[in-house]
Amino acid sequence: MTIKNVLVIGAGTMGGGIAQLCAQQGLNTVITDIDLSFSEKARARIETGLAKRVAKGKISEEDKAGVLSRISTAGDLSPAKTADIIIESAIENLDIKKKIFAEIDALAPRDTIFTTNTTSLSISEMADATGRPEKVAQMHFFNPPTIMKLVEIMPGNKTSAETLAAAKAFARQLGKDPVVCKNEAPAGIVSRILGQLLNEATWLVASGVAEAADVDKAMKLGANHPMGPLQLVDLIGIDIHRAKMETLRKKLDDPRYQHPPLIDEMIEKGHLGRKSGRGFYDYQA
Repeated sequence: MTIKNVLVIGAGTMGGGIAQLCAQQGLNTVITDIDLSFSEKARARIETGLAKRVAKGKISEEDKAGVLSRISTAGDLSPAKTADIIIESAIENLDIKKKIFAEIDALAPRDTIFTTNTTSLSISEMADATGRPEKVAQMHFFNPPTIMKLVEIMPGNKTSAETLAAAKAFARQLGKDPVVCKNEAPAGIVSRILGQLLNEATWLVASGVAEAADVDKAMKLGANHPMGPLQLVDLIGIDIHRAKMETLRKKLDDPRYQHPPLIDEMIEKGHLGRKSGRGFYDYQA
């Protein structure tokens, strides 16, 4: 199928980035959230980012205007009625996601593909909230979606081969290089491996083995990582990291995913990483 119209559900960091990516590839893209103001803020962030690229000479003013002209906003799910593909990137809460999937199922055309950007929640349970579980798959983008080349695709228990092929083709349409998991497994490939690495880095700080800066420096210089693990936790969001670890700990019954109490303390203080101005590092300056 030819995909021209995209609906992105969720106006957070990932949702906004995915919407920008789609618009940059010439697709008509709608960002929606529970309130129109959230969607409009996401579009404003995209505009600010594009303006910086214009100032640096990386894109033209015409390029910026073209991308923005293809991004519209909404505060409900009605744009599902004209979407060729829907990318759900809402909060990592299964009940909320199941409600979203049930609602878009009642609105979208029968051939619309439903995808979720989740990293650790059950694709099959989301799919079962619809009357078209064969049309539901995971498309997990990586942050920032406009730069990272990988998209991880995963089926639910009832996802058809045709849907997986369409998701793979769409990822390539967006300029990405996809990988496809053979069956549904908690967190797939990257998040499953990366989760333990990031979690172990937080334990090193929590147990007093090393400061965050030295943990990051060690992994960048010793393992050739482009970014330190704690810098990455701050970028992802400490609350998002904890949610992933809690899900993996529960689903896999594996103590390696248990996060340290330090993470709970940081979240209680509102230290969520870059988005709050402070995490393992202070970004307020």
